[in-house]
Amino acid sequence: MIERAKSAARNATATVPRHLAIIMDGNRRWAAERSLPAIEGHRQGARTLRQVAGACAKAGIAHLTVFAFSEENWRRGAAEVTPLMELVRSFARSEARRLARNGIRVRLLGRPDRLPLATRTALEELVDGTAACTGMTLNLAVDYGARTELCDAVRALANEVASGRVNGAAIDENTLSDYLYTAGMPDPDLVIRTGGELRVSNFLLYQIAYAELWATTTQWPDFTPELLHGALEAFSLRQRRFGR
Repeated sequence: MIERAKSAARNATATVPRHLAIIMDGNRRWAAERSLPAIEGHRQGARTLRQVAGACAKAGIAHLTVFAFSEENWRRGAAEVTPLMELVRSFARSEARRLARNGIRVRLLGRPDRLPLATRTALEELVDGTAACTGMTLNLAVDYGARTELCDAVRALANEVASGRVNGAAIDENTLSDYLYTAGMPDPDLVIRTGGELRVSNFLLYQIAYAELWATTTQWPDFTPELLHGALEAFSLRQRRFGR
């Protein structure tokens, strides 16, 4: 048993992921179990994000991408979406100084132009206010869908080919990556999903081709830095083959 442990340690990555992606699932169920409105689950989830982002930065993770609001979430109706948009706006305003003080740069992934004006403005101010930070990058996937991202990338690339700026015959994986919302970033090494579901839910479909997956039944509002470190430890013990 000791020899197996030593062998596992030798084969392990022994590093933290450069890029961690999190599907923050379970806010509504957390609230329902406590007979609370859904927005209370989202509010507690925002507090969890603050703690986990800080823990990720301290752990040396360079990029953290969180699935904050999907394209499909618009279907939940105004009774839930409107206060959620207000919460996103409040989070952007309240966290701006804290994130800048900790050297965390914020970027947006998705189609923020479709957000309500006040929410979009607050997020853009958050991005601008942290643009000079050189620590961890926090990517907020808001109004995001991976299939839409791929369509946007292909459309932009097709326009470049039509204009003669890109040679269609020379397009490869790196070329396409340059047109994704995550251009300039490494692909995620690890994807964490909370809430007990085992699916990727239209999240970073191209980028997570070789990512390690780690799931927990703990719902996002109850996710802790301790659970994060457990996931990072599990990642460090995995032997990554990248299809080989």
